[in-house]
Amino acid sequence: MSKRIGIFGWGIVAPKSPDVRTFEKNLGKATSWLEPFDGFGPSNFLVGRPEFDFENYKSWIDERFEPRRFSQLNTKMGNTVKYAIGAFAQALEKNPGIEPLLRDLGPQVHVYVGTGLGDFPLQYDLALRYYHAQKRWNRFWCQDEHHSELRQYRAASEGDRARIRADLGAPDDPTEMDPKSEEIGEISERWDAFWVTRSEGLQRYLVRSKEVEGEDITGDIENGKGPVIRRKISSRIKLNAEYWCPTEPWNAVDPNLLWNLPNIPASQISMLGHITGPSFAPVAACAGFSVSLKMAIDSIRSDQAKICVIGMTDPEPHALSVGTFFGAKVLSHDGRVSKPFTGMRGTHVSGGACIWIVGDADYLMNEGFEPLGLEILSVGVSSDADHIITPSQEGPRIAIRQAVEEAGIDPEDVATWDMHATATPGDWSELQNTLEVLPGSMAITARKGSFGHGMSVCGGWELTAQHLGFSKGELHPVNLVGEEVHDQIRPYYHRIVQDEKAHLTEGEVAGKINMGVGGINACAICRRW
Repeated sequence: MSKRIGIFGWGIVAPKSPDVRTFEKNLGKATSWLEPFDGFGPSNFLVGRPEFDFENYKSWIDERFEPRRFSQLNTKMGNTVKYAIGAFAQALEKNPGIEPLLRDLGPQVHVYVGTGLGDFPLQYDLALRYYHAQKRWNRFWCQDEHHSELRQYRAASEGDRARIRADLGAPDDPTEMDPKSEEIGEISERWDAFWVTRSEGLQRYLVRSKEVEGEDITGDIENGKGPVIRRKISSRIKLNAEYWCPTEPWNAVDPNLLWNLPNIPASQISMLGHITGPSFAPVAACAGFSVSLKMAIDSIRSDQAKICVIGMTDPEPHALSVGTFFGAKVLSHDGRVSKPFTGMRGTHVSGGACIWIVGDADYLMNEGFEPLGLEILSVGVSSDADHIITPSQEGPRIAIRQAVEEAGIDPEDVATWDMHATATPGDWSELQNTLEVLPGSMAITARKGSFGHGMSVCGGWELTAQHLGFSKGELHPVNLVGEEVHDQIRPYYHRIVQDEKAHLTEGEVAGKINMGVGGINACAICRRW
């Protein structure tokens, strides 16, 4: 008999929901958790902005590490990492005593925590800082006192300047363009970028800089590296003061880009939990959460792990994430909440995290720990192999059939089903696809009209919502009323959970699917304990 899989901790960061308790309370109200987006200035976008304050976790971190640890995390980590840390800390509190077990089991505890978009806001801010530094740098070394060739060009007649540009293959001269042109900024940047490579002043500076950076560490390496690093910093400061030059563009690139790679949420969880098993980031877009759950099931049932920390984390809504969803024609932009099964106007971008601690249920229950939610039976995963964003019919069906077969149930056993449903035209085809494979009279939920669409974390929120309700024989209401349901879907509206709580006194099995960008599908099947 295969091992039973249970959840022994969970944590949530979501719109209007800094923790699981608030998340569950909000689920009890059939309302939207979305708010206007101001990243473009005034606009008609609504987004799900995470409610989160990392300061709330300072005492938790201070109890476990030296006082500077919180400050380091707060300074160096972006919000995707911080959300994951907060949700992990919440998850540990659900079963006091499980934290030392994560450490004691050594490599038998794995961490699979990923992200969908990565930390767009942090990457944008740091890239912008570099961009401005590079512009200042190029402009500085193109000044007359550092660039004799460009000085001579500027002193030449208009005809001679045209000849020089043609001979050198130089771009257009911005001083000869209409200053009101929309392209003047880009033309000026191309101009400086071309001429900076011919600056003799910069070449002299680089020779001096090479001498500064060329000092080797001699003698004892550990004792010698510190003094060498400090001498290099001091010499660079003196050199820049001599030239009065701005910050070099390579010094304007913040190392926080490195500290916030997609695997860092998992890595920080491994460090904060003293977990020595493998930790890395699965990346599967909207299907990411259930893919990480699938990896945990396989690791536990193959005896590679006793416990797995899984989850996903997405950044707060940003102009880049909202803009890219809108450019893909899947985002609503009329200032109203777009709900699945209604006007098919598009989804809403959200951010936050969901972390679960899952494990060998019998082992952990024998150790005195209590499972949460539902028992996890299976996860089926497939690819459409067809289109980057529009789901196929066969791909999701493969994932559903896989999950049903592995769970050892009949399709008619599914009492409730949570859809991916993004409030786009795909809702109709997804509904038809689901009913083709699962012909039973199940209750259907779709919650992106409440908390929006976290690229990878949405599946975690939706599964947690399903577990919180169905484990008690009920389904939390959805901000939807029958009159809003699209005419073509109206024949099925009696199956769709709406703005009143649904009570399910019969049936033990729940199912959920997410369909990710790139054509990856993940279907989870669970049942009441």
